Amino acid sequence: MAPADGQLIVGARGSPLSRAQSLAVIEALVAANPGLEASFIAVRTSGDDLTVKPLSGPGLKGLFVREIETALSAGRLDLAIHSAKDLPAERPPDLAPGPVPLRAPAADALAAADGLTLETLPTGAVVATSSLRRRAQILAFRPDLVVAPVRGNVGTRLEKLRRGEFQALILAQAGLTRLGLDVPTQILPPEIMLPAPGQGLLALERRSDDAHVAALAAPLDHPPSRLALTAERAFARRLDAGCSAPTAAWARFEGRRLVMTVLAAEVDGRRLLKAEDGLAEPDDSAAAELGRSLAENLLARGAGRLVEQAVTKGFFF
Repeated sequence: MAPADGQLIVGARGSPLSRAQSLAVIEALVAANPGLEASFIAVRTSGDDLTVKPLSGPGLKGLFVREIETALSAGRLDLAIHSAKDLPAERPPDLAPGPVPLRAPAADALAAADGLTLETLPTGAVVATSSLRRRAQILAFRPDLVVAPVRGNVGTRLEKLRRGEFQALILAQAGLTRLGLDVPTQILPPEIMLPAPGQGLLALERRSDDAHVAALAAPLDHPPSRLALTAERAFARRLDAGCSAPTAAWARFEGRRLVMTVLAAEVDGRRLLKAEDGLAEPDDSAAAELGRSLAENLLARGAGRLVEQAVTKGFFF
């Protein structure tokens, strides 16, 4: 069912970051479609209700999107907005991808007490992260550190850092940027910390048969960001790696060339598999093939076993 003329219901998670992202998208939609009225609905997801269970393990893909997609399929929403790194590799057949807005910074950032950096943290310092991908890369660079899980939204995690529950915290730079938080951080270079597939990107979703919403949202598309997401999702799909797997992928344009660096890791950081390739002036099909070919590179070197170990063990991250 298409939305009534001039009306659009947008849905996403209810976290402060998700609300900020959604309101920015709504503002862009209204600017691109004069006279459009758009409202926001917060949808509580299974991932929001998990406080002690692991975020990796069998059956846990799509924790932060299932209920939103269900509401979209049922017609309670016209457009869904997800953090792209939360989106499973496969989507329901009745839903279609929307445009991909301009990517925010893809990097990870370290916030630490007393202005310390990843290099200057003392031996045995506790670094908090909710990500197996981050855990593996931290321990590969600094095996003398202790990595501990942390839950909660960005504000909650920063408050735990201020209370001294740990010495450092790793967050996505995009989240801090979108929330407008002026937090002193060290931006971690990709040589140390490759981002998750889709990090810094938003994934818009609509019903497949809703051409009206497709037309309303089309002006938000940023082709370089869309091609990067296409490549990164193709990589994740081929590895069958959900958002909690210890894998990373970063596609970006260097001039006219789409360059992509990927990683799969053991969660203790003892083994990192990396690969990189690129191609000039790609279309969507070529970008997807780039992601798949880099996944094949890692699979040939044992990446499948690394992903399977992390998923089947259900680490508490």
